[in-house]
Amino acid sequence: MSMNALVNNFVGIVLDLGIFALVALPSLVWLAHERRVDRQLRAAAGVGRPPRPHPFATTTVTVHS
Repeated sequence: MSMNALVNNFVGIVLDLGIFALVALPSLVWLAHERRVDRQLRAAAGVGRPPRPHPFATTTVTVHS
């Protein structure tokens, strides 16, 4: 394999990775934005609310003979 073919292969791989990054970048930015909004909503929902007590009590029933 000649040096020219190696350089052509390398340039092709770099171009493919660059195109993939350009296509994937908007969705990755959107995903990061959505995760940040979710964290903010969860944090806002937890402020100012005391924890609710459970409406039931758990017990263990053991049968004795």
